[in-house]
Amino acid sequence: MDDSPGAPHEPPHDRPSHDEAWFSALFDAHSRALYSYFVRRLPDGGRASDAEDLAAEVLATAWRRRGDVPDGAELPWLYRTAGYVLANHRRKMRALPVAVVPDEPDDVDPATFAAVDDAVRSVLARLSPRDRRILLLVAWDGLSGDDLAQVLGVSRGGADAALSRARARLRDAWDAHEQAVDA
Repeated sequence: MDDSPGAPHEPPHDRPSHDEAWFSALFDAHSRALYSYFVRRLPDGGRASDAEDLAAEVLATAWRRRGDVPDGAELPWLYRTAGYVLANHRRKMRALPVAVVPDEPDDVDPATFAAVDDAVRSVLARLSPRDRRILLLVAWDGLSGDDLAQVLGVSRGGADAALSRARARLRDAWDAHEQAVDA
């Protein structure tokens, strides 16, 4: 292998811990969670085949980039990748001018996500995409602490603070909704 500056470096795909057995265990442990992640976020629960295809795309990415998947934090890495896969899927579904494409993926669209309660949908729609994403990763996907931090790409303290702020804004939005209903 050429170690000179500018020489292409092979990604660490040949790590013994990230072999076919590792991927098989990853698939068995997390494929259902990925499928559920997409079902909850696709319009009207999505078609099962769409959720399966998107989950497969995330798993294929995990195999291709297996050297980048951190040991012990596989699920947060998969969820973060799933957020990007879902954002790309949504962009394919509608024409958007490039200037409108968000920098951060918003993996929850309140007009189409699978919440049946109109009040919850209305309150969540009042929140920013980031706040919705944080709250739903915790509520729907069971993430917290270090896993949430990894999905968001921030420190543990940053994730805790973001969750606390999102919860406070959710309480404020809920109170505003309740006052509007009572008026």
